[in-house]
Parts: sequence; structure tokens; C-alpha cells
Amino acid sequence: MSESNCILDTRALTMDFGGLRAVDAMNLKVCEGEIVALIGPNGAGKTTFFNCVTGMLKPSLGTIVITMPDGQEKEIQGKRPNVVTNYGLARTFQNIRLFQNLTVLENVMIGRHTRMKAGILGAVLRNKATKEEEERVIYESYEYLKKLHLEQHVNELAKNLPYGAQRRLEIARAMATEPFLLLLDEPAAGMNPQETRELDNLIVKIRDTEKITILLIEHDMNLVMSLSERIYVMDYGKLIAQGTPEEIKHHPEVIKAYLGEEVDA
Repeated sequence: MSESNCILDTRALTMDFGGLRAVDAMNLKVCEGEIVALIGPNGAGKTTFFNCVTGMLKPSLGTIVITMPDGQEKEIQGKRPNVVTNYGLARTFQNIRLFQNLTVLENVMIGRHTRMKAGILGAVLRNKATKEEEERVIYESYEYLKKLHLEQHVNELAKNLPYGAQRRLEIARAMATEPFLLLLDEPAAGMNPQETRELDNLIVKIRDTEKITILLIEHDMNLVMSLSERIYVMDYGKLIAQGTPEEIKHHPEVIKAYLGEEVDA
């Protein structure tokens, strides 16, 4: 890991809920072009950590620094989710959060609208520039569907998609915001083995062809070990280990806290 190209750096990030410390002085770095996994047992604080990074929660303590593609550094702790998205971070959720009664295309268009230039006045007046921009949004949204192999579902309601396709639609909508860092919260949850294998290939493709860095939370250890260059492990809100998949696989604290006998040593 080269420190010079780290695009996410959380420093002593801490989140308290009353007397409960859900995230305890968490230090984590993600560098450009990596696929990094954050793992740990249920209740370890992983999703709370994501919520702090993406602006859904204001951390109690600590700093979150991102380095933009132009080299600008920004502290984003406490920023609103729409601001964080505009900076170039996007996420999916552990529980699918699609607009179930909108079409597949419309769901991606909602993500794409964050990059529209037309303001309220343009939307009201429906001038030529606004109409042209809306046409571009439709075209670009369809292109994202093609990248996620969803174009055949373009006019279906999101709620009618198979489960694995709904997961991919969430990723397509997140990608439509043009992130440089994509945070995936348990993307393989509920998937069958075939869907999980396809997801593995898809995540690598997103990183390689779209040049999007990936940070994911995941319980499927085969997927984590296959995908990740580096892994961070949380337990009871604390970072207990970090390293390569091979190092994590043999780490005694990790085995005790989480992996057990599931990963063949």
C-alpha cells in the first residue's frame, strides 16, 4: 500500500450512542485502485463506520479525510450525505433501498440526477438545455444498466426484479453518481453461489474498467478472500487486525473473533 495515493483516511474515528461506543478510534486507509474489505461479526460496528463515512451519522470524534481525483484533500466528517456524494463517494446498503415502484431505468436516473446542472428554474421552464440534459441522463443511465447486465429489465418495476438483479441495480444507481470510491455494504447478502461468483467478477470489472476504488463489508469469506487486496477486521467497535487475506486467515485474534474454522488454513 502506497501512502501517497490513499483516497480515504479515517483517523481515530469514533461513534458513541449514549453510553455505547459502536466505533472506537478506527484508523483505516483505502488507496486508489484497491479492493479493501471490512469484516467482523454482527454488531462489530461495520455499518456504523460506513454511515459515518457517508454522512448518515456525524461521528463523535475523529477525522475523515478524502483525497479527490484532482489531489484536493477534504475533511468530510459531519458533512451531509448529498455533499459526500457530490465529492465522489457512493454506497449501497445492507438492506436493499431501491425505489420499488419505479422502473429499473428510473432508479438509475435518480442517481444520475446528482450530476445534472439544471436547477429548479430550468426544470420549471423546460428550456432546450434542460431537455437535452434530460435526454443525456436517460442515455447515460441506460449505459450503466448495460454495464451491470440489467438492460433487459429497463422498463420493469424494481420490485419485480430477481433478488440478485436488485442488488446489481443498487450498484448501478450508486455508480451513476460518478464516484471515485464505492462503498458496498454486504453486496452478496442473500445471493446464491452462482450470483456470488458473478458478483465477484463484476466488482473486479468495476474496479478495472471504471477505475473505481472499492471498500466493502461482507460476511461471505470466500468472496472476501478472493476479492480483497487488504482486509480490516473489527470486533466490538475496535480494529483488531489488518493485512493481506493470507495474513488475516492465520491471525489468531481474527480466528477467535470471527473466522473460526470456516476458512481453511
